[in-house]
Amino acid sequence: MSRIWESLYSKNGLAAKFIAKELLHVSVGERIPRISDFTDKLSLGRGTVQGALKVLEELHAISLESRGHLGTFLRKRDMDLLYEIVGVGAVIGVMPLPYSRKYEGLATGIVEAFHEINKKSGLAYMRGARRRLEALKSRRYDFAIMSMMAAEEALCEYDGLEISHAFGPETYVTAHRVFFSDRSRDTITNGMKIGIDYSSADQANITLAECEGLAVELVEVDYMQLFSMLKNGMIDAAVWNADETRASKAFQSAGFKSKKAQGLAMKATNAVIVIESNRDGIKEQLEMIDFHKIVVVQKLVEDEKKYPHY
Repeated sequence: MSRIWESLYSKNGLAAKFIAKELLHVSVGERIPRISDFTDKLSLGRGTVQGALKVLEELHAISLESRGHLGTFLRKRDMDLLYEIVGVGAVIGVMPLPYSRKYEGLATGIVEAFHEINKKSGLAYMRGARRRLEALKSRRYDFAIMSMMAAEEALCEYDGLEISHAFGPETYVTAHRVFFSDRSRDTITNGMKIGIDYSSADQANITLAECEGLAVELVEVDYMQLFSMLKNGMIDAAVWNADETRASKAFQSAGFKSKKAQGLAMKATNAVIVIESNRDGIKEQLEMIDFHKIVVVQKLVEDEKKYPHY
């Protein structure tokens, strides 16, 4: 690190930061912009541009090849080093705990997508969209994965956030359903105890919509405790992710009776990336990602045609 910053502590070095940012968008084997292009766009002198390119080569961030009248071509580049010079480190995201094949597939796809652009990245796992949102706002993470429903709620509540990308239906969950402790029940009725986890925007909002107008007791629970509480009869019913195979085998479940709950549940199937609007460096790196391939990888993992790794 010290070697890099010492080399950049000069007029040419400062210019190298701007040129490094431009070269992030040039693929190996392609011609780089001409000296005059750099001078016009960055308002730098020809000598400064030439010196900056030399600094980048001496740092082994790039390797250039001159081909006479054809121009200068990018022979090699170290993406991690270029990002470090620009001032952008590893990109760290946060997503739900990978307890289902769908989440394992999503995590695997994201890891592979960053690997393809030779960018250092990492994923952390945290239960609850609201907790992930707080971690994003505190800059512990650079992006957060949540449902479209949770993201839209967050954008209404907080300024300075935006949805960077939406993966499409059934990329976050296949569906939510109501699970019952009593196998003879398939409808929430008056007098029932209903589990609700307020840290999960999806679970809480869908639960409130399905229970609207009913005289039920809302029992605040941790999402990960729903199974044991249903099994022990501490609650009568709870909204849960249908991808949770253990719950699907153990309990009776049913779709939603409320039209409002049905609409919210549909939005909750769509996985999205939320970022802070002023993080231009993060936006640029996410723009390089092949999001379609992430969904393809996710499906392969779900179908057990690919081993998850994350």
